[in-house]
Amino acid sequence: MIGEKPLMRSMMGERIWKLMREDRDLFQQETRAYFARAYPGWTVVKVKYPIVFLRDDRGR
Repeated sequence: MIGEKPLMRSMMGERIWKLMREDRDLFQQETRAYFARAYPGWTVVKVKYPIVFLRDDRGR
C-alpha cells in the first residue's frame, strides 16, 4: 500500500525457534514477548526462519 513504512527485519535465538516445532502457541507468545522487550512499540507481523518482520507502531 502506498505510504506504508517498510517492515524491519530482525532475528532471534534458536531457543525460541525450537518452540515453533514443539509448541506453536508458546512460540507465538515467546516471540511477541521477546520483541516487546527488545523493540517496544513494534509489532511482529510475519516470521520466516531465520527472519522476523516487524511493523513500527510507535506513535500510532
